[in-house]
Amino acid sequence: MQYNKRKRKPVAEINVVPYIDVMLVLLIIFMVTAPLVTQGVKVDLPQASAEPLEDESKPPMIASINDKGEYFLSTGGEPSEDPMSATDLAVLVAAQLQIDPETPVIVKADRKIAYNYVIELMVLLQRAGAPSVGLMTEPKE
Repeated sequence: MQYNKRKRKPVAEINVVPYIDVMLVLLIIFMVTAPLVTQGVKVDLPQASAEPLEDESKPPMIASINDKGEYFLSTGGEPSEDPMSATDLAVLVAAQLQIDPETPVIVKADRKIAYNYVIELMVLLQRAGAPSVGLMTEPKE
């Protein structure tokens, strides 16, 4: 009787079954927790004092919107008394920025106006060529 010893060659394959099990468990965990993370939470936003513009800076263009949704534009320190349409406001802002692109643009909105109107005004100013838009606030009491 002859005993044949066969030499076993090492197997160079990785067993991926445990990794697949772990990945499926992680997938299920993420699928369950993702909707919980994206829900909003009611918060009270903090009040803070904003720094005023420097005295040396150019006078800003102030695009205002009142509680009735009417637009106004103050340029060079001259307040506007007459309401204007959104297209007129955009044309005036674009013309002023063509003359002086460094002019700061600020939005002044009534506190009673809906947030949607403020965003629409900011988008209108951006399309008119304003590189950045600031928000005007009252000093903290």
